[in-house]
This record gives sequence, structure tokens and C-alpha cells, in this order.
Amino acid sequence: MNARRLLAPTLRSATAATLAAGGYIHAQLYIDGYRFIHIVGPLFLLQASASFALAALLLVGMSPLLLRTAAAGVALGALGGFTASRTVGVFGFTEHGLQPEPQAVLSLLAETGTLLLLAIWQVTVTRQPRAARPPVMTPDRAATRTPPN
Repeated sequence: MNARRLLAPTLRSATAATLAAGGYIHAQLYIDGYRFIHIVGPLFLLQASASFALAALLLVGMSPLLLRTAAAGVALGALGGFTASRTVGVFGFTEHGLQPEPQAVLSLLAETGTLLLLAIWQVTVTRQPRAARPPVMTPDRAATRTPPN
């Protein structure tokens, strides 16, 4: 079987897996106590829900460009929230280092993996040859007839 034919489904499945992994980690943290943190708790639940939904839609085979864009947004949002929570804080909530352990490291790996897979997927999609389209025909003025008066 042609390796190029397997590339898109493999990237689709791997991206769905990393999205679901990130969603699972955020759902676990939400259940384990983040749900009691004002504003941040619901954001963890929102991130988990969005990750699971996008992973399912990727596996079903919905519009790839829109889903890739949404998946990148979810992954970037999680990484941005992670960075902000360790620097300036998020709605007054701050964390330090790679705590909670091991979820912080696993989340970083899942979100970074999602972005890496999406980048590979985008590069392979843009390099695939497109089907040749017939040129757009413009009306030839000599061939057009004008109705008699």
C-alpha cells in the first residue's frame, strides 16, 4: 500500500490521540481539585471538553482545515495558560515549576505533540499535488452572437 495514502489518516489519528490525552489530563485535574478554583476551574473543564470534542470530530473526518485550526487554538490556549499561570498568573491563580507532578509535564508533551503533528499535517497537505483543473474559459467575443433587432 502507498505510504502517502496512510499519512493523512495516521496524522489525523495521532492528532486526535494527543488532543484526547491533553483533554484527559485537564479533566483529571479539574476533578482532583481545580474545579474549586474560581474561573480557572471552569477553564480546565472547557479545555477538556473542547479537546475531547475536537478529537472525536477528527476521528469522524469532519472538515480538516477548520478542525486543524481549532485544534491548534486549543493546544496554544493550554500552553498559553500554562505559561501565564507560572509567570503573571491567571485570574489571580499562580503555580510554580512543573507542578502538579506528573500532569504538568504530560500536558506539555500532549499539547506540544498536538502542535507538532498539526504542523507536519499542514506541510504534507500543502505539498500534495492538486488535481489539474481545466483553465477558466472566457467568452470569445467573435464567437458570441448578438440577437437580431
